[in-house]
Amino acid sequence: MRLSPPCGRPLLYTGQWVSLFFIKDQQMDKKKLRDSVFRIQSPAQFNQVAVEVFRYQYTHNVVYRKYCDALGVQPQKILNHTQIPFLPIGFFKNHRIATFEGEPKVTFTSSGTTGAQTSRHLIKDVNIYRESFVKAFEMFFGKPEEYHILALLPGYLERKGSSLVYMVHELIKLSNSPHSGFYLDELDLLQQKIERLEKDPRKVLLLGVSFALLDMAEKHPVNHPRLLVMETGGMKGRRKELVREELHDILCGAFGVENVASEYGMTELLSQAYSYGKGIFSTPPWMKVLIRDMNDPFHILAPGLSGGVSVIDLANLESCSFIATQDLGRQLPGNTFGITGRYDNSDVRGCNLMIE
Repeated sequence: MRLSPPCGRPLLYTGQWVSLFFIKDQQMDKKKLRDSVFRIQSPAQFNQVAVEVFRYQYTHNVVYRKYCDALGVQPQKILNHTQIPFLPIGFFKNHRIATFEGEPKVTFTSSGTTGAQTSRHLIKDVNIYRESFVKAFEMFFGKPEEYHILALLPGYLERKGSSLVYMVHELIKLSNSPHSGFYLDELDLLQQKIERLEKDPRKVLLLGVSFALLDMAEKHPVNHPRLLVMETGGMKGRRKELVREELHDILCGAFGVENVASEYGMTELLSQAYSYGKGIFSTPPWMKVLIRDMNDPFHILAPGLSGGVSVIDLANLESCSFIATQDLGRQLPGNTFGITGRYDNSDVRGCNLMIE
């Protein structure tokens, strides 16, 4: 693989650089590093673990190391997570992004139009993904067994390799409810199920891709006093894109809820950000979103300014934790963020891309 420095910057550093500093990192126990990821409780801890994960991935991820070398990065000088280079998300389409050798246990693939090249996320230890999404769900919404989980995910169920389907399937199992399950196009049956659960003391989580929830809202509205509606993803070419406020107003009216929750995730990430409403997303402690300048991808913008979304997902131990996405967003107060759109000519993706 041959890489050129971006934005005309001089190539300050080339070749393979090995020191005792990195020999120590090569001997790092991945289990201890994984445990430290899910024990993060403060910004200082996040910064420390992020730098350790960077050193681990620079050592073990060949593609990421070559990318950093091509940028002239001197790894021993990386002391803060804002200094860590973000790998363009498109690399997941054309390269093996992994810190391990051999075959993966699971390969997650992105959705895409017919003939389009999709991203591949290679997973050696799927338990890391499971720990990430279970802990995050419990952090934002409580334990899965508090819910009947009804999933409306056409488009995802009809293909293999969806990380979203894997996550929801596991949450459905953890709900330990005979009423939980997936629905494809059976909107009438889904409506009847929600109505029958009206007197059940458990809450009901209706989680669906946006176009399917909109179809249900128009044809099978339903009211349930303990219903949580969560949308994940845009229209995926099935329907005209709507601004978030318009979509959420329709869903609130049809389902009798005050707010619509949202999930922000993608194939290349093993963690999710969540919104309780109005498209304001928060992350679990091991995940952070930074906003980069669209004209200078190495410059991180101040809160309130819009730009490209870069994600640090420290659960991505086996691939790359530092990813420059093709989403556009804005940093909001209190470590929250909003998604405002996509870069021009970027692929339509399955993550939450409702336009503000």
